[in-house]
Amino acid sequence: MAEMIASLTLELHIEAAQSLKDKRQVVRSLKDRLRASFNVSVAEIEPSNIWNRATIGVVAISDSRDYLDGLMKNVERAATRIANNHGAEVADSFVEFL
Repeated sequence: MAEMIASLTLELHIEAAQSLKDKRQVVRSLKDRLRASFNVSVAEIEPSNIWNRATIGVVAISDSRDYLDGLMKNVERAATRIANNHGAEVADSFVEFL
């Protein structure tokens, strides 16, 4: 049975951020909460010094595409909720299966 990898990319717009410190706080909180809730790998990708934008990558592996599809939808919903609670929004997102 072949394993599949699901990759979710989230583009964040952090309206409330006034500094890189504010951005890091939002990104760190999002990463920590997603890891704890869903047991997925999470990292900031394409790091930049622009403090009101961030790109987050979320990856999971399973032998079931259906499981991964559901998982990534749940992660995206949770990420949107967490971001909104921190003065940010998910401006764009997309999932890839490898």
